[in-house]
Amino acid sequence: MKVKTILVSQPEPKIENSPYFDLQERQKVKVDFRPFIHVEGVSAKDIRQQKIDLSKFTAIILTSRNSVDHFFRVAEEMRFKVPDSMKYFCQSEAVAYYLQKYVVYRKRKIYVGKRNFEDLTPLIKKYKEEKFLLPTTDKVKPIIPEILDNLEVNWIQATFYKTVISDLSDLADVYYDILVFFSPSGIDSLFHNFPDFKQNDTRIAVFGNTTVKAVEKKGLRVDIAAPTPETPSMTMALQKYIDSVNKGK
Repeated sequence: MKVKTILVSQPEPKIENSPYFDLQERQKVKVDFRPFIHVEGVSAKDIRQQKIDLSKFTAIILTSRNSVDHFFRVAEEMRFKVPDSMKYFCQSEAVAYYLQKYVVYRKRKIYVGKRNFEDLTPLIKKYKEEKFLLPTTDKVKPIIPEILDNLEVNWIQATFYKTVISDLSDLADVYYDILVFFSPSGIDSLFHNFPDFKQNDTRIAVFGNTTVKAVEKKGLRVDIAAPTPETPSMTMALQKYIDSVNKGK
């Protein structure tokens, strides 16, 4: 069956040159965006109940832009002035770049990994004497605590924000040729909103092995998967699939 409509379970990109817009134009398909999950901040009161005292830490481990936003939000709510001496360990360049929203980059001690959390290991190991805070979501990849424990550093994890299922009830009678998912939480949201969901002719595109497993666990069929050596991005995987099924359109 030819593809005419795609629903991406994420917010609409804010950049004009997003590859999704290019895909839409090139393939003459309709691409809609709708976050199936969203993030809500945890209050400063809840952070205190986790027995977190921000003044006790000398280093912050930041794994995402959300962790950056919510660390500084909580610091402001607690009226805690983050000292200039604070060290920041950022999982990627994108996270480090985003940090500039809150600190003067050149005046801070910022250490940057390449992309995966494992890339931060040698940097954290080099500063084992620091007291690390990991401000994160309520759904943390198990490998992160495992790595930090193995490094035998002084660290504490605290939930600064939570992943919450979005209300999708207005989509009950809307059909899309392809649904695109990036996390198991997106699949959870699908079935929370539509417990009787049947895949039928709907194609499902997924990013990452954990998302593939979540889809298969629900008895659904994975039609498009990324990343692969041939299609490292979701848009490339969609492009390839649409090319193959829309021939002769």
